[in-house]
Amino acid sequence: MDQVADFEQMWRDLTPIGRSASSGGYFRQPWHAAELELRAWFREAATARGLEVEEDPFGNLVAWWGPAADFAATGKILTGSHLDSVLDGGAYDGPLGVASSFAALDLMRERGVRPTRRLGVAAFVEEEGSRFGRACLGSRLAVGATTWADAAELTDREGVRLGDVIEGPADGAGSTMLDGVATYVELHVEQGRGLIDLDAPVGVHDAIWPHGRYRYDIAGRADHAGTTRMEDRVDPMLTYAMTALAANKQARVQGQRATFGRIDVRPNGTNAVPSHVTGWLDARAESDAALAALVGEIERQATERAERDGTTVTVTAESVSGEVAFDVALRDELAGRLGGVPILPTQAGHDAGILQDAGIPTAMLFVRNPSGVSHSPYESAEMADCLAGVTALADSLTGLVTAQVTA
Repeated sequence: MDQVADFEQMWRDLTPIGRSASSGGYFRQPWHAAELELRAWFREAATARGLEVEEDPFGNLVAWWGPAADFAATGKILTGSHLDSVLDGGAYDGPLGVASSFAALDLMRERGVRPTRRLGVAAFVEEEGSRFGRACLGSRLAVGATTWADAAELTDREGVRLGDVIEGPADGAGSTMLDGVATYVELHVEQGRGLIDLDAPVGVHDAIWPHGRYRYDIAGRADHAGTTRMEDRVDPMLTYAMTALAANKQARVQGQRATFGRIDVRPNGTNAVPSHVTGWLDARAESDAALAALVGEIERQATERAERDGTTVTVTAESVSGEVAFDVALRDELAGRLGGVPILPTQAGHDAGILQDAGIPTAMLFVRNPSGVSHSPYESAEMADCLAGVTALADSLTGLVTAQVTA
């Protein structure tokens, strides 16, 4: 099999799915048409390779190489990523890792690798949190970090409950899909400029910055945009605007990250002072203490401004993930096997972080993004770098699936 042609064909098959004709970005939200088409593609790719597909009650998929009876129930190796996207996102965030996993498996077979440990290719659902607002929801459910009772009540922007979209486990129990998994390796497109600056096609991540999503509910009083004097208004938009500016300034001063990227305004009329503004803050920092300091200062300034505006502000932490350090021995083993590639942290959250936190030793490979842009139609990767990533992943997995289990 021509590995280059096979990977390029996979990418041609994936490229049009969920792509916007106007922006060129991708809309692959979980359990909508484009993401369901990608799930069908995953099953077809697995079937074409003779892999056994397993789906857990939450929609997570794994394609296993070889029947379970041929391998020990423990010591399994898992690779993969996710298929969903942010709203108007890029082509590579998620699907590159899944397609590369299938291509790496193909390359291993071509090389004559005979695994002694079972290998699976995973596609975790709702990694971005773009529909139900909980990042890495599928992997959180798979490891038990989030309960089905909690997740079932999550709603999307149209008010649809997750529990009305999928049935979930009939008995309320969790997933058994990851039972026996000893190691997880995820390949991902880089979401920054680290490899550009180092002129390297492939690298290894060593940690994920702590990060969180916080909902700011700001209440005021609806009024007429024309007849109400400026000094008589109780305008929550003013409180929100100052808070967004404060977040930007504090992140810059402290060397961290803070973004208000989503807002809901009510009644959302052009000629009315709003009665309520909800904004969602995404905050990330180099340590748990730095994140707490950043979020605390933004909330303090929002509260002070609300007092001046006569509004009220309520802050709710919708999800917070602490710092994740990937398995050091596994990281060094992979970096060494790949010839001493760069080792860098990432400010982006990943399913790999959820599995590492759950006690599964995890490593991440990443492929250079020449634009340095992600979560955007401008996200990109060169085919030569993608193929270098496939080779690096195949080399990494070969060492893992042929290693002796010492339990």
